[in-house]
Amino acid sequence: MTRLGILLSGRGSNFVAIADAIRDHRLQGAEIAVVLSNMTDAPGLKIASEMGLDAITVPSAGRKRVEHDAAMIARLKEHRVDLVCLAGYMRILTANFVRAFPDRILNVHPSLLPAFPGLNAQGQALEFGSKVAGCTVHFVDEAVDHGAVVVQRTVPVLDDDTAETLSVRVLEQEHIAFPEAIARVVSGEFELRGRRYVRIGT
Repeated sequence: MTRLGILLSGRGSNFVAIADAIRDHRLQGAEIAVVLSNMTDAPGLKIASEMGLDAITVPSAGRKRVEHDAAMIARLKEHRVDLVCLAGYMRILTANFVRAFPDRILNVHPSLLPAFPGLNAQGQALEFGSKVAGCTVHFVDEAVDHGAVVVQRTVPVLDDDTAETLSVRVLEQEHIAFPEAIARVVSGEFELRGRRYVRIGT
């Protein structure tokens, strides 16, 4: 059983999607070992607690990034986490964090990477005039929104879309893509070849 460590900073809708997928047996071979947040008032943390999961705050305010990441790593190690899932975690990880879990950290980003990394991805897509948008679940490396792609899902960009309306539809796809990506990693049927994450034997 692969033990997941969920990191979140806000409402935790992707965390809930992962938890629901496990509960409904759509995501098998994985269990949530711990939910961590850098924000004491993160709604997702309260939801995790109500689910009976270990829900822990490791406050980041007033702490150096390296110091905070070290505390997060320690909590994840205490819970014997195999795979770290960044589900709306609004902090850039240090190199030390990434090296502590090499090729074992997944992040979801609301664009079709490598297009539109960073903040306001939907606004960037609209400004560029994109006809298709979507989301990417990728491995985390030491660059921002850069690691190998595991799963991508798309949505059309409508002529009357705003950043807000497009974000809603992209988020719906994130909720499908993240459990799907975890399932691929947990299955042992895929491997990294350079930047490509492909099925073994193909």
